[in-house]
Amino acid sequence: MDSYVYKFIDTDVDGGAEDTELLGSKGANLSEMAKLGLPIPPGFTITTEACNYFFENEQKFPNSLDSEIKKTISLLEKNLNKTFGRGDNPLLLSIRSGAQESMPGMMDSILNLGLNDETVLGLENITKNRRFALDSYRRFLQMYGDIVLGIEHSRFEAVITNKKRIEEKISDVELDENDLEWIINGFKNTIERFSGKDFPQDPNEQLRDAISAVFNSWMNPRAITYRKINNIPDSWGTGVTVQSMVFGNLNENSGTGVAFTRNPSDGTKKIFGEYLLNAQGEDVVAGTRTPFPLAKEGKTKGDSLEEAMPEIYKKIEAVCNKLEKHYKDMQDIEFTIENGDLYLLQTRTGKRSARASLKIAVDLVNERLINKQKALLRVKASDIENLLHPNIKPGTRKELFGKGLNASPGAATGVISFSAEETEELSNKGFDVILVREETSPEDIQGMFSSRGVITTRGGMTSHAAVVARGMGRPCIAGAEELLINYEKKTISNREVVLNNGDTITIDGTTGEIFLGELETVDSEPTEDYKTIMEWADQYRRLKIRANSETIKDTEKALSFGAEGIGLCRTEHMFFEGERIIYMREMIMADTEQGRKKALKKILNYQKDDFKELFKLVQGKPITVRFLDPPMHEFLPSGDLELKDVAEASGISFDYAKEKSLRLHEANPMLGHRGVRLAISYPEIYKMQARAVFEALIEVKKENKISTELEIMIPLIATGKELSLIKKDIKKTCRKIEKKHNTTIEYKLGTMIELPSAALRAEEISQHADFFSFGTNDLTQTTLGLSRDDSAKFLEEYIDKEIFHEDPFSSIDIKAVGKLVELATESGLVGNKKIKIGICGEHGGDPKSIIFFEKIGLDYVSCSPYRIPVAKLSAAQACINGE
Repeated sequence: MDSYVYKFIDTDVDGGAEDTELLGSKGANLSEMAKLGLPIPPGFTITTEACNYFFENEQKFPNSLDSEIKKTISLLEKNLNKTFGRGDNPLLLSIRSGAQESMPGMMDSILNLGLNDETVLGLENITKNRRFALDSYRRFLQMYGDIVLGIEHSRFEAVITNKKRIEEKISDVELDENDLEWIINGFKNTIERFSGKDFPQDPNEQLRDAISAVFNSWMNPRAITYRKINNIPDSWGTGVTVQSMVFGNLNENSGTGVAFTRNPSDGTKKIFGEYLLNAQGEDVVAGTRTPFPLAKEGKTKGDSLEEAMPEIYKKIEAVCNKLEKHYKDMQDIEFTIENGDLYLLQTRTGKRSARASLKIAVDLVNERLINKQKALLRVKASDIENLLHPNIKPGTRKELFGKGLNASPGAATGVISFSAEETEELSNKGFDVILVREETSPEDIQGMFSSRGVITTRGGMTSHAAVVARGMGRPCIAGAEELLINYEKKTISNREVVLNNGDTITIDGTTGEIFLGELETVDSEPTEDYKTIMEWADQYRRLKIRANSETIKDTEKALSFGAEGIGLCRTEHMFFEGERIIYMREMIMADTEQGRKKALKKILNYQKDDFKELFKLVQGKPITVRFLDPPMHEFLPSGDLELKDVAEASGISFDYAKEKSLRLHEANPMLGHRGVRLAISYPEIYKMQARAVFEALIEVKKENKISTELEIMIPLIATGKELSLIKKDIKKTCRKIEKKHNTTIEYKLGTMIELPSAALRAEEISQHADFFSFGTNDLTQTTLGLSRDDSAKFLEEYIDKEIFHEDPFSSIDIKAVGKLVELATESGLVGNKKIKIGICGEHGGDPKSIIFFEKIGLDYVSCSPYRIPVAKLSAAQACINGE
């Protein structure tokens, strides 16, 4: 029978770092640290399999779990010479969650478990500190009542507040032994009143209920939200780590803190972290008290741990070096100092900013701890996106409102909101929002995700707000203590200026500064580490990366990001500017071929000039020009006043223009008279475009000595016959231009595969095509029968119920749409062995989709300019993982 309990008691250790899936990262790493001989409070981990059994069997434990726990508790008692639940030297436990991937603050922990009316006296006896024992009991009652029994946290806080008011005391530290006894009785009464039963004195009952509560926290709303945001499967479950307690709040020679082996904001190779004396770990990460730095800063005397406890600091420094060399990555370590002795509570791969992620990956290669392939796999696609975050434009006039700690870099502008719920609501309405809190809690996770940036007036660089914001890539300023928040009035002030809910501010997470109003931002300049990562990605990827672009600005941006050509140039975007739209509407209103040709002739030179500018920019790289795709009614105005102008410009009556507009309106335009269907009805449209693109090609070659690799894409093909007909017209136009200019034009002709029919007839179509480009946006719509614009109303429910695992418009639905892409790729190569195959839908910039495209052997992906670096990295990662 498989065990559900893995112990780590000195050298008697089950499992290790390789067991993350079974033990969660916390449990696996504690076992690994115990093997390394590091000072770990002994304990054990209950496996994720037990958690999954719990949820699959009406919240019951596996049959053997109770006996395994009892047996391991006995081993702990012998090892520590303590007794669980009784005696003068009681064994007290911490109960913590731990999933495969770190979910900071999302699930529950319970400390000081095992205290009751008897053992609190034993704790007093062994520590010779009655106040400490009573305060520990008070903390345990509050945690147990809140987490295990579900009693609102505020009810316990009300008891403390009431006692402080009676005794005219301000802080918790001022409460003496008599006060704490009164509060303990108040907590017991609160538990009895709101749970309907007495607080359990039996530590075994406490332990069983606490483990159940931690299991249940895997399914609490904030944990579910965090998993959605970070694509963590519900099926993973959480491990539960049970450890003997060590006390950072024992006395002034005790403390607790967090240490990163490198700076998580900028990646600098220097120990970075914070600590508090006479405190428990929750006091640091919750941000309720502003902690002190570990390392001494500069030459001035301060409150650093390096100065206060130099021997402990040296031990932490040695631990950091040992763990980083062992794990070969930056570590995030939680520690407790109990009466001058150092204990490690956990280590995990540290969450870091995008900038730090790239720097650490490059530095670890340079330090020969990892190779380039591992470095590329360490960098997340979101890191690349977030690295390109905007900064405040240099020279911008700024009015400083406040300053805090630069917890997560980047600039953001938005309206102030003081609650996570309102932040999410405003964001859904299209507002950019800055979430402002005294400190964030795990319940704020959705608000943080919906915000453009976060400000807290409490907490340090390792607080909940700082850690989560860095992981999300949101700018964050923490510990802006000079600012005062009034939640009731919904204001924040710096004692001179008062800002209200809804006022606009700009934050600079790189400097920690907060400014009044909206400030202009610019894209950040790529760092040397970014350039190095992109160079390495180019070495290992196979897929070519192109851009979807038809404007000068987007094309310049795409090329600056390393685009290897344009994979989708949508020519309809060229028809909407200035006089062009007038001539386009004139063409639409014409009833004869002659009338349409007359109008199209006016558009010709505009098209040609646009193509020339693009050809000059791409400098010989391939460019795929998609001929006109939308239905005609999209070019017509919706109002009568504008329609009258169209009628006048076209030389027809308003009534006729109105009638024609109504005739052109389609019930389902996505599947209507558009794309190739328009060209078959009105061949002169594509002939004009062919002439414009061919003449532009010739003139740029003659004037600028640039030979462009031209690809003409015909949209909405459903059959081979359609492409065959259009191909003849374009060939005929090409021959006329060649004859006129006494030259030869080289180009490729292909189609966008965006209909299931085209995918199923790929072999037939490929016999007339030089390339396929999958338009997966429309292919998803036509395959799944979903409207990209309307399905948002119910897609979230489909994802919640696991009908879809994620939005099929964001990441390709492999089982249906992906099958069509794979089938069409295989069939297309049967019909034409030389055919080039790529993708130009937005899935071309999605990391998960790129893995699939690499697997089925596409030649290239094309995506929006800002997703090109992500596509490059993802393509390299797909190749490395596929080796």
